[in-house]
Amino acid sequence: MQRWLASLALPVLRVSDAETLMGVALRGRPRLVVFDSRSRADEVLAAVKRLKGDSYTGVVPSLVVSPNDPAAFDAGFRAGADEVVREQLDASEITIRLDALLRRSDRDLYVHPSTRLPGAVEIEAEIGRRLAADLLFATCYADLDHFKEFNDRYSYYEGDRVIRILAQILHDVVKGTCHENGFVGHIGGDDFIFIIPTGAVSVVCTEIISVFDALVPYQYSEQDRRAGYFFGKDRRGQLHRVPLMTVSIGVVTNERRRFTHAAQVSALATEMKSYAKTLPGSVFSIDRRTDGAPEEPVSIRAGAPANAMEGE
Repeated sequence: MQRWLASLALPVLRVSDAETLMGVALRGRPRLVVFDSRSRADEVLAAVKRLKGDSYTGVVPSLVVSPNDPAAFDAGFRAGADEVVREQLDASEITIRLDALLRRSDRDLYVHPSTRLPGAVEIEAEIGRRLAADLLFATCYADLDHFKEFNDRYSYYEGDRVIRILAQILHDVVKGTCHENGFVGHIGGDDFIFIIPTGAVSVVCTEIISVFDALVPYQYSEQDRRAGYFFGKDRRGQLHRVPLMTVSIGVVTNERRRFTHAAQVSALATEMKSYAKTLPGSVFSIDRRTDGAPEEPVSIRAGAPANAMEGE
């Protein structure tokens, strides 16, 4: 265990009580916590439960070293440990188990808990990977319109269900069209990023919009669905008509631009998403500008191909 910890090149801090452990874990989330239950077992397992029971520290991978006893092995897992190793295990097996523990932890940490899609860290890594491989790709930022008003009227539970529906649509369309060349990530809330080959932009975005617009009315009550709107309050408390939700997609490609890092792509995708949200209905807007081009003119295509328009 000591050799494996040393191989991680991370500082190791020894603590002897749960209070100190929680203080350290709450101030700065540890990479891993190892509990030695071969002595003071009740106290140690109580500390495991406390660490894993907190919403902030519960994501920290925890390992229990237990005596070579089936009851102690079972007690470690019942306390909430992510892995339990018995002291008489072969060293090579311990190393394999520990490496797998960290891989599982990283995977769980980098996905959104609601949709199980990769989060911001993995999105940035995927953009960086495609830039490094010199691939032509499109980064598409999808965001819901009038989602906050829906949440206020129908509850956050119903809002979360809509987010999961959008996540499923994005995943099914992107993966169904682009297979392993498509990537879908969840930034948070109702914000998503999907990355696809440039040639697939029109087909994928059109299909996403079509499926979303077909399904979203059924997330409303029959009265609101028939009317096509409901009355909601703005930030000043005044009533106004709130239309049914739509989806806006901002698209950035590296066909006409040269990007050197993921932050450039992300910033431009955010800009294009914001532009798309100024247009009525569900639309996708593609950045047509080139490197070195002046601020204007900007060539944008908005909406489905059937009603596409080019900015002058």
